[in-house]
Amino acid sequence: MRPALEVADIFRQHGPAYRRAHAGRLGLLHTRVMRAIEQCRTATLGGHVERCDACHKERVSYNSCRNRHCPKCQSLARAQWLEDRQAELLECEYFHVVFTLPRAIAAMAYQNKRALYPLLFQASAETLASIALDPKHLGAEIGFLSILHTWGQNLTHHPHVHCVVPGGGLSPDRQRWIACRPGFFLPVRVLSRLFRRLFLEGLNRAFAEGTLTFHGDLAPLADRTNFDAALAPLRESEWVVYAKRPFGGPKQVLEYLGRYTHRVAISNQRLVHLGEDGTVAFRWKDYRQESGIKTMRLAAHEFIRRFLLHVLPKGLQRIRHYGLLGNRHRAGTLARCRELMNIPAPASTPGLRTLDYRDRYERLTGKSLRRCPVCAHGKWVCIKIFPAGASPRSPVPPDTS
Repeated sequence: MRPALEVADIFRQHGPAYRRAHAGRLGLLHTRVMRAIEQCRTATLGGHVERCDACHKERVSYNSCRNRHCPKCQSLARAQWLEDRQAELLECEYFHVVFTLPRAIAAMAYQNKRALYPLLFQASAETLASIALDPKHLGAEIGFLSILHTWGQNLTHHPHVHCVVPGGGLSPDRQRWIACRPGFFLPVRVLSRLFRRLFLEGLNRAFAEGTLTFHGDLAPLADRTNFDAALAPLRESEWVVYAKRPFGGPKQVLEYLGRYTHRVAISNQRLVHLGEDGTVAFRWKDYRQESGIKTMRLAAHEFIRRFLLHVLPKGLQRIRHYGLLGNRHRAGTLARCRELMNIPAPASTPGLRTLDYRDRYERLTGKSLRRCPVCAHGKWVCIKIFPAGASPRSPVPPDTS
């Protein structure tokens, strides 16, 4: 069912004025994201007319924009991704480690997303792999996936990566599965200090190679002396790396990943109200006060500005796999892990990707996109397709659920 308020509603009502107010300063990518969300599931993108084969109820279904920043376009991609991951899970304890950039570095990262977001992935991944391989800790080659999030609950810029890691790995000779201690993976203070060193080394290399740009309040950092001075206190401060409570098993991992992998800056379900005075109210969780749920109100233009903070550069992957889960050799290493752990290989689901998207969605989620909600037993049948910009020429109201 369609939420009472959507990000698209805010963009449609206030987006044109926002673009006029920021003409010349709003990038092409941000403009495209805004327009994609505004046009999603409207006649602008075309669609089809469906009729229930039992009660003969008709509805119009408009096409989606498929933009990865759109809150309405992630369900099928999430379901398919989770199905693929289910075949890769091992019967062991899983851990969740989060690497967060300090505020001063986050400001640099916002102005240099294409250079520093990949560095965040690289430094955190190398940290986990190096400490895990150290015989003083686990002494094993591990595999894990990392998910980039750039937002906090209040939509401010807060870049961090969530890493989901099996509690063990292969011995260097790949003849043994080495499990970690129950409930404990790696020491976070050791992780934090190596992460800090690796990221700052990469940041210095990027500066020396001339790949960083600074403008606005950060413009003085283009001078080497000012840049070094800004980094000096960060070399001594504690960087936030923390491990959440470990998952109980593969089922809990999938439930968690389903909430985190294909998220955008804010879901439609968190929106509360769009006022006539141009304010947007939304729910947020205040982690500083025992995760209490609060309501925040922002001017519509400020809401849009904060939403656009989290638009990723074109082509930048926000979900990455490392070590034993690396794309090139994942199947072989997982088979070796299962052999050493004496657990069977998961059953495969052949031919799933060849199905119609509605059938795939039902197979993956158990929820039907075909069943008529009016009579509860009929199925929607497409009776007409209309192209982008055309009218469905049907008296029935559009369905945007």
